[in-house]
Amino acid sequence: MRRVLVVRLDGAGDVLLAGPAVRAVARDAHATMLCGPAGAEAARLLPGVRDVLVFAAPWVLADPPPVTTSDTAALIGTLAAHRFDAAVVLTSFHQSPLPIALVLRLAGVPFVGGASVDHAGALLDVRLRPGEDLDEDLPEPERALAIAAASGFPADPADDGLLAVRTTSPPAVLRLAAGWTGPPYVVVHPGAAVGARRWPAGHHAEAVRLLAAAGWRVVVTGGPGERDLTAQVAGNDALDLGGRTDLAGLAGVLAGAEALVVGNTGAAHLAAAVGTPVVSLFAPVVPAVRWRPYGVPHVLLGDQRAACRDSRARDCPVAGHPCLAGVTPAEVVAAVERLTTRHPDPHRFVPADEGGIPA
Repeated sequence: MRRVLVVRLDGAGDVLLAGPAVRAVARDAHATMLCGPAGAEAARLLPGVRDVLVFAAPWVLADPPPVTTSDTAALIGTLAAHRFDAAVVLTSFHQSPLPIALVLRLAGVPFVGGASVDHAGALLDVRLRPGEDLDEDLPEPERALAIAAASGFPADPADDGLLAVRTTSPPAVLRLAAGWTGPPYVVVHPGAAVGARRWPAGHHAEAVRLLAAAGWRVVVTGGPGERDLTAQVAGNDALDLGGRTDLAGLAGVLAGAEALVVGNTGAAHLAAAVGTPVVSLFAPVVPAVRWRPYGVPHVLLGDQRAACRDSRARDCPVAGHPCLAGVTPAEVVAAVERLTTRHPDPHRFVPADEGGIPA
């Protein structure tokens, strides 16, 4: 069996979006993923992944480590030791595959495929040219599948192409919570890696209060560094699981939920991977057509025509953060009700306004 490396050097959400492409590679290859530190836990949840390698890429991370000879040499040595037969480099539209392609060549990888707007010379055996060979408005999972297929790894016709993770179950912290009697419940995930993608904490807290008043059990989730935020949002109206689950545990919580309220962050893609509808508080700093929840019913909230559109800003460049702050808690509750009562077609994009634009 061929040994093939799938490269996605980003965080958990981007790695989850690469899942269908990983399954395509894994049809007839031993698939290993090379991820950034924030993506490794997600990679281990993907069906088809046999091994995970981790590298903090100075050309990818927002807070990059320095470029050093020793780190680069260590990566080259690790890759060479695995004797990969091929590598598929998955990137978003704003990223270049060429730095890692050079490393792969130095490690002796004989075949490298990727998408590059720049001339690749001897670095890529297959080069998809964005805007020519590759539609730049493809959703991220479909972009990754296109790169894999061009590199010789077409998807299984029987594969639905949706996001997926290995089977998981709700963590004990949810099952054993005092007074908890189980579903139906809604999850609210208030955090995001960057400020431009966060709905105000006070709005989240009011949405939790309104959801609880409407009869929903509410679970608030977040990472270890977000305990203060989740406690504020949960108040006395929700079960606070901030910092109390790993990614697999969070997948279990989401799998049992009726819906997730979340910004454009990894939890949205994890919900999609377990088939849970999403109320997406989506800041337009990146295009929703590429990064909105994939393959599940969802309502997109937030002004997608705001001044910050396509800026890729990490901090909102507009005073007052109007693209998200203008969304009211009542609108979020109404969106939850739409998703949990109407159950729209999973291949439709359901905006908050008049009621339905094809995906």
